Amino acid sequence: NPKHAYGKKRKRGPTTRMGEVAMLRQALERARVYESPSEGVGEDEAKGKGKKEVDYDKAALARVLSGEFLIQNHCYRADEMLVRLDLFREFGVRPRAFHHAVEAYKIRHVLAEEEVGAVVWADWWGLKMELLDAVPTNAALLDSAGVRVALHSDSPIDIQRLNQQAAAALGAGLRAGLDVDRDRAIRWITANPAWVIGIEDRVGTIEAGKEADLVVWSGDPFSVYSRADLVMIAGEVVYERANPRGRPLSDFELGIRKAP
Repeated sequence: NPKHAYGKKRKRGPTTRMGEVAMLRQALERARVYESPSEGVGEDEAKGKGKKEVDYDKAALARVLSGEFLIQNHCYRADEMLVRLDLFREFGVRPRAFHHAVEAYKIRHVLAEEEVGAVVWADWWGLKMELLDAVPTNAALLDSAGVRVALHSDSPIDIQRLNQQAAAALGAGLRAGLDVDRDRAIRWITANPAWVIGIEDRVGTIEAGKEADLVVWSGDPFSVYSRADLVMIAGEVVYERANPRGRPLSDFELGIRKAP
């Protein structure tokens, strides 16, 4: 992925999977033995007492090892995910979720047993070597095995229609005869993402005491014909389709109708 993002000529390392694991283990080991020199005092006060400055990289990883920060691990292949699980187990932690995780279906029972989530695409594959074993039933296979599944987009286009991405993933699972249904599929874009980032006590489901982040649809949320009639964030209406002043122009109206 660094080569894909930065180009092959960039002098960045490590450049092998073994090197990545070694570097991560070294960083976690250093964080495990790290003690903040200014625990309970400000940085300026710490300097005044002759203490060395805080190493913020190690301090952040120390909070990962303590469980304060949730581990979100970018990984594609099944073997890579298994290696990460073994490595994190050495330090008594586990990732909250693997992201992209195109081969997660191969180890779905392991992920379910470890209570590790998977954040996946609905039907992306073939972008690079790591994606060649991706399947459109990934989300459904994971869900049917008891893994907490969430969908992401990696795209400014797909994110606008994430409900339809969930519908596509659900359809692939149903056509394959998998044990999935609409009630669980809607959780792929609501409750499960909230759990992945650790805010399930605030959002993700409609319950008393939670923030009212809601969408009211004109019809079936999984239908390509449905449109968002009302959007609320923290109980405040931020979009209302019936109100022309709050409605952006659709692609078909650009150049024809003036913006409100």
